[in-house]
Amino acid sequence: MRADAQRNYDLLLAAARQIFAERGPDAPLDDVARRAGVGNATMYRHFPTRCDLIIAVYRDEVAELCATGAALLGAQSPQDALHEWLRLFVEHVATKRDLALAVSRESDTERSALLSTWHESMTTTASELLDRAQQAGAVRADLDVRDLLTLVNGVALATADGDQADRLLAVVGRGLLPES
Repeated sequence: MRADAQRNYDLLLAAARQIFAERGPDAPLDDVARRAGVGNATMYRHFPTRCDLIIAVYRDEVAELCATGAALLGAQSPQDALHEWLRLFVEHVATKRDLALAVSRESDTERSALLSTWHESMTTTASELLDRAQQAGAVRADLDVRDLLTLVNGVALATADGDQADRLLAVVGRGLLPES
């Protein structure tokens, strides 16, 4: 991609990310182009459909979450690293759910594969963090990553209040501790 085309692409993604966070994935695409400072034609050259733009934004959100998880693998406390990533996962589910649902509204094999890939990358990240915490003896050895993600996903879907989500995650965290 030429430098100016890459710049426009990046501007569009940043603008879409902001607007979708503010107004949801059904926000007018004209507003995305306007906020990015580009014309509609430029936007549609990069993202021919609304779904293409939503996919690009959500792909970046998942990549960012997983990259943070990878960075947390180097944290001194495996237990704290796992808890921090689970907190970020809950925030992700709570705030990005509409984007994921917008992608899944389209019954297309390619989109289903993307959703599956994103789900698997988040599961792999969580598994690596959980394995590290289990090896350190910081959390129960009998925990299964899919059960853990189902539990914290429930926290994310049960509350829109960040303080309540933190309290619920603290309860979950106590349940993760090894039996004494």
